[in-house]
Amino acid sequence: MLDGSTSGNEPGLSALQNRVSEPADETPSSRFLQAEQELNALLRGLTFGGPVRYIYNPLEYAWDTHRCYVEKYCQPGKTVLFLGMNPGPFGMAQTGVPFGEVKSVVDWLKISGEVGRPAEEHPKRRILGLGCTQSEVSGARFWGFFRKLCGEPEQFFRHCFVHNLCPLIFMSASGKNLTPPELPAAEREKLLSLCDAALCKVVEALDVSMVIGVGKVAEQRARRALSAAGVVNVRVEGVMHPSPRNPLANKGWEEVAKAKLADLGVLRLLSSS
Repeated sequence: MLDGSTSGNEPGLSALQNRVSEPADETPSSRFLQAEQELNALLRGLTFGGPVRYIYNPLEYAWDTHRCYVEKYCQPGKTVLFLGMNPGPFGMAQTGVPFGEVKSVVDWLKISGEVGRPAEEHPKRRILGLGCTQSEVSGARFWGFFRKLCGEPEQFFRHCFVHNLCPLIFMSASGKNLTPPELPAAEREKLLSLCDAALCKVVEALDVSMVIGVGKVAEQRARRALSAAGVVNVRVEGVMHPSPRNPLANKGWEEVAKAKLADLGVLRLLSSS
């Protein structure tokens, strides 16, 4: 059995663990980070059997770059939270940023910092941090779309923020990426029940009025989590996932996403014109 701990040579992990019990101040970024730290502490207590062989948590080994992202862009005044499911091996797993394709993270979002490594790595899924040269298609499409639309990241983050429901990435012995829906049912529900509770804290910290799930699974999970918590003043919607595994996304994800955001009234918040 594998446990949820990924401690190794992560920068600042002991300090991170010590901060879990510290009270947060009232800024959205500090409340957001506190919710993530509390979730990390709970996830370390989980165990996973087959088919899971490797577990990475970029909110531990890439905490430095993740905190840079949150403190830079998680400011008051958010209206919309875009919600992904969990990290990709060449995106957030490398950078600590949701949908974090390296070029977008470094060149557009201007994120910097140290990225460590998980305690145990698959030889085909090494963590190279901001030096990773392999592009993640989903992340390149996601941030590339908003770069075209907004021009500068500040325009996007004036009203919006991006978060992943689950911070863990799971891999089989072969290095195959395993999404949370592919985990055994009992382990999946233990994991996602903790992530659901953390999402409710994040939504409260950001004070958003809309959550947009990126992909059906994230949308359905957000709707379930907020409904179960009795959160009735937050609208849950969805937009197609930009994954290359999705044939419809490969035919023109930007056009589909733009039309959906226009229907939701979000597009007008993002336009740089």
